[in-house]
Amino acid sequence: MIEDNMSEKKSESALTETPVMDDETYKFVQEVFQLARVGDTARLKDLLEHGLVPNIRDGKGNSLLMLASYNGNHDAVRVLLEHGGDPELANDSGQIPLAGSAFKGDTEMARLLINHGANVNARMSNGKTALMFAAMFNRTEIIDLLLAHGADASLQSSDGMTAFSLAQKMEAQAAAERLGAMQKSNE
Repeated sequence: MIEDNMSEKKSESALTETPVMDDETYKFVQEVFQLARVGDTARLKDLLEHGLVPNIRDGKGNSLLMLASYNGNHDAVRVLLEHGGDPELANDSGQIPLAGSAFKGDTEMARLLINHGANVNARMSNGKTALMFAAMFNRTEIIDLLLAHGADASLQSSDGMTAFSLAQKMEAQAAAERLGAMQKSNE
């Protein structure tokens, strides 16, 4: 009876303790995130095939997919997506890979993410969508891609701005013209 009670207390204690990462494991984890940043596709693929979890996140909540996509590593992103990487997993700032590709102007990355299930109307923590980022930074090719895949130009950010109004505010002329013409044709 006493032994059972002691083992229950040990297991309760084990559940509440914060695991500590040893230096070797910490170094390995940092190297894995660097592989995503630099696009070492072969090494990432090997690690994924040996059990690496594709949605691990760094101290800022950036997933391997977020780091690879933001750094323009298309092949690494493809491998991560094929191994279960979540194209909508936001970091601690609420940023998502598709919005990052719109901000960066990487149309092929946006297409890759969309083709692997990224929601074109997904919102960041501030309510902004990838279309809004594309509009703000005058990324007309990405605007066309997002609209062709069902992006909703009428959505509003937390502060009530649409993609069109954000394009106007940022003086993104071509984006404002494209979205304004679309808005008029829908009236």
